[in-house]
Amino acid sequence: MCGRYVMARAVGDLLAEFDAQLEEEVHLPPSWNVAPTDAVPIVLERLIDDGPVRQLHLARWGLVPSWAKDPGIGPKMINARSETVLEKPAFRKAVKSRRCAVPADGYYEWKQGTGKAKQPYYVHPGKGSGLVFAGLYEWWKDPSKADGDPGRWMLSTSILTADTPPPGAESTIFGKLTALHDRVPLPMDRATMESWIDPQIDDAAFLVDLVRAHVKDAASEWHVDSVGTEVGNVRNNSPELIRPVEALF
Repeated sequence: MCGRYVMARAVGDLLAEFDAQLEEEVHLPPSWNVAPTDAVPIVLERLIDDGPVRQLHLARWGLVPSWAKDPGIGPKMINARSETVLEKPAFRKAVKSRRCAVPADGYYEWKQGTGKAKQPYYVHPGKGSGLVFAGLYEWWKDPSKADGDPGRWMLSTSILTADTPPPGAESTIFGKLTALHDRVPLPMDRATMESWIDPQIDDAAFLVDLVRAHVKDAASEWHVDSVGTEVGNVRNNSPELIRPVEALF
C-alpha cells in the first residue's frame, strides 16, 4: 500500500526529467507528506494531431471514476490492485486508455508494534534520485457546476500496487518491505514507463504484466530508513520528516 509519500522536486525539474510540457501553468509546492486528496504531479501522453504529446498535470490523489456521484469516493481509491485492475469497475476503463506515471521521491510505510504503537519507515531509491510509480488517471465532471466553469472537470489519479514480495524477489529489498506491509506501490524503470504511458498501446493486460515483471529491477536499489512519528500528522511537512532516526522497536 502507499498512503503517504514525498514529492519535493520542482516543476521545472520534472519537465526536464520526463521531457514533458505543461498544458497550463501549475503551482506545485514541495511536499514531504503527500496525503490522499492532495494535488500531485502526473505524467501522461495524449494523442494530439495524430501524435503523442507528453504532458505534466496536477491531479487529485484518489481516483474518482467518471460515473461517481461525487468525489467522496476518491480517498478510497488512492491505490489500485494490479491483480484485479482489469476487472474492477472503478479502474478497468482507465487502465485501457488513461495510464500515467506518478513521480515521487519516496514513500512511507508503517510497522505495527504492540498495542497502538507504530513505527514509520521511509522507502526511497537513495543517491538523491527519484522514482516513478505506475498510475491511472480519470476525469470527473461535477454536475453542480455550469458549462464553462474551469472547476467543472476534476483530474484524479491512483497508484498501482502489487503483493509483497513479488515472485523471486524474497531476497531483495522486498524482504524488508514484507515486514512492513503486504502491498507495495509498483515502480517503473524508464523503458517500462515509456510503454505504460503510451496511448497507442491498447493491450492493458500486457502492460500490467510488464510493470509487474520489472518491479524487482526497478526497486533493486531502494533503501528503508526508520523516521520520526511526526509524519503521522498530515499537518507536519518539512524535510525533517525523512531524516533517519532510531526505530522505536
